[in-house]
Amino acid sequence: MRPGPWLRLMALGGAAGTLLAVVSGSAELGASHRVLAALALPPLAAVAAAAWISYRRLLPAALAALALFGLAAAVTAPGLHLALAAMAFAATLVTAAQSWRGAPQTLQQTVAKSRRGSVRDYVTLTKPRIMTLLLLTGLSGMVVGASGLPPLRLVAATLAGLALACGGASALNHVLDADIDRLMGKRTRSRPVAAGRVSAPYALEFGLALSALSFVLLAGVVNVLTAALALGGNLFYVLVYTRLLKRSTPQNIVIGGAAGAVPPLVGWAAATGNLTLPALVLFAVVFLWTPPHFWALALLIKRDYAAAGVPMLPVVRGEDETARQIVLYTVALVAFTLAPALWGQFGLVYLVAAGALGGGFLWLAWRLRRERTPARASLLFHYSLAYLALLFVAMALDAVIT
Repeated sequence: MRPGPWLRLMALGGAAGTLLAVVSGSAELGASHRVLAALALPPLAAVAAAAWISYRRLLPAALAALALFGLAAAVTAPGLHLALAAMAFAATLVTAAQSWRGAPQTLQQTVAKSRRGSVRDYVTLTKPRIMTLLLLTGLSGMVVGASGLPPLRLVAATLAGLALACGGASALNHVLDADIDRLMGKRTRSRPVAAGRVSAPYALEFGLALSALSFVLLAGVVNVLTAALALGGNLFYVLVYTRLLKRSTPQNIVIGGAAGAVPPLVGWAAATGNLTLPALVLFAVVFLWTPPHFWALALLIKRDYAAAGVPMLPVVRGEDETARQIVLYTVALVAFTLAPALWGQFGLVYLVAAGALGGGFLWLAWRLRRERTPARASLLFHYSLAYLALLFVAMALDAVIT
């Protein structure tokens, strides 16, 4: 089957990026050459990954392009460096040409077209509801890091790059979880990949393309640290949480919660160009928030997780232990959110908001511990979403006001 438009776009992007790296190197542009070379790497790696998983006929040329590009970066001798870079460019052209070939049979073409999906399906792959909260925490991280409102251009570039990273990770999550999505009821069975509206290879290409574009945008317009953090969060969510932890341990969401805690670090790094201890406080808030938030949802869909064989805490240790753990993590979360105001990182606006919001969270967690009903779990789950959003808004307002 012919690769989809996203892989062809990445192949062309890799070829164009490699050409720019070759031209800038031959023109001896110094730092500009190194930046252009760094921006060519993500699409090359994404094409190689897609070829390894879905399109093996592209693999020799894709791996050759990636390997030659890496050798060119490692070799400092001018003549050999340029020769290896030129060979890498040639390999990218072969890869791009091969990505436009395939699917000569009418039946294959019909099947491929029927599984390309609609625009709505691709929007669904990015999980826009989850992305909205992640972008809010990222924006708040920017404001707190800058101690005020950052330049609009920087905000727009950072949020666009972060949205691409979040959307790419979510699309790859759809691919890896398609089998269990089909077993977990109406909530997940109708997702684009699980329902067969978008083929797994096309969703894979889409996710890899968004991830590569995120790195290119953030590294080229913001800074490399921001791009590396966004990519690191992407890979942690896809490889560590989705691929490794989710199906193997009831502590999956505790450890995997680190992925959702990365956006505030991305925002902070975009605004400041570095990471300091106060930035890690924002990370820790989301990290501690994730277990009680997600376990409240897990109580609601315990049967779905059991049917799919996913060892979520309510399935493995029961509802009573889950409710107890929710209370313990909520206590730790609320205590931790108050601490930054006490040592002077935040002011009165944040302290009042953290106290009021935290008190509500504790009350709802305790009521769920006493009455383990779906209504209580649903109320806590939805409140936790509002809690995190309002808490980070309070952080940003505090930074602007003070």
